[in-house]
Amino acid sequence: MDEKRQQWIGARRAPGGGRVFVLVVTLMLMVAAFLGYRGDLPDRDRPGPAGTAASVAFVPPEPLDAGLVTAAVRPALVNINASAERSGPGAAGSGIVLTADGEVLTSHHVVKGADTVTVTDVGNGKVYDAAVLGYDADADIALLDLAAANALPTATIGSSTGLRLREELLAIGNAGGTGGTPTAVHGPLTDLDSAIVAINAADLSRKALNGMLEVAAAVTPGQSGGALVDHKASVVGVIAAASGDGARTADHPANGYAVPIDAAMRVVQQIRSGTPTDTVHIGPTATLGVLVSNALPAGTGARVDMAIYGMPAYTAGLAAGDVITSLDDHTVSNAQSLRIALNRRKPNETVRLGVTGAGGARTVPVALIAGPPN
Repeated sequence: MDEKRQQWIGARRAPGGGRVFVLVVTLMLMVAAFLGYRGDLPDRDRPGPAGTAASVAFVPPEPLDAGLVTAAVRPALVNINASAERSGPGAAGSGIVLTADGEVLTSHHVVKGADTVTVTDVGNGKVYDAAVLGYDADADIALLDLAAANALPTATIGSSTGLRLREELLAIGNAGGTGGTPTAVHGPLTDLDSAIVAINAADLSRKALNGMLEVAAAVTPGQSGGALVDHKASVVGVIAAASGDGARTADHPANGYAVPIDAAMRVVQQIRSGTPTDTVHIGPTATLGVLVSNALPAGTGARVDMAIYGMPAYTAGLAAGDVITSLDDHTVSNAQSLRIALNRRKPNETVRLGVTGAGGARTVPVALIAGPPN
């Protein structure tokens, strides 16, 4: 790869070329500081998952009045603080108010691992305790509910279907995670279908996100969960990632990445339906209290790297080196399949784990408890 086309945060490198592919790093203390790269813009608009087929002739996009749009959107945003007592420093981020009684759309990584979540509404300045109604970790989307909220200013939800390359968009959120008045930056839409890989700095887990909107704007940590809006002040995306400050040069300007609002609202509707799926978790998270990995041949189970002291698995006798092979007689082939199986469970349920280890194969009943979103 051409050395000029490489970007860094710390010691992490972002590959580039062809279809946009970005390496991003989640910083839990300030939510998301990410590393991005984009290829050259095509000469004309092109279709993508977030857009419709465009004509060959270039049609100038609608102008965006940054001041008017910011003033219209700002009251419908919140600043989020997530406390993670069990796993270390918490996170700060942003959210979008969907309903007057306190439904808030945000990024999953903002609340991942949080024991408590508090939200400051920008519109009225009040602070609320928030519960996580549900989330889709794969889509990086979560839905919160603010306790005792009412008459909140709400955002206008648009559509990502009609977006076009070069259209001016504005990103607004809790820049730096410091609270106060949300910060807005704007720039042209440069890709309708970016692929990024997120690395969580807390646990080094990776998450691939596809079909992302890319905008050439200096999005910063803390704006994750905030709004990407069009010239009509309609929300067209949920901010998820930003290029790193140290990587911004004349050749590689800052970029922001957002989940298209149509995809985000599909997750919201699934959560509202009350029906979980393999990826969408609803309600309090049930946990075993184990750290597992795929350090085994494919299809042979989820290896326990640690059974956390005082948690259900530890109490039931599981230990590092044990392999979970089934849950309620359903095969567990790897760590991902264990997560999917637990995704449909609720706290206080008892599950039967098939376990192999130093003592041979055994079946272990484990009573799940409530844990942080995972």
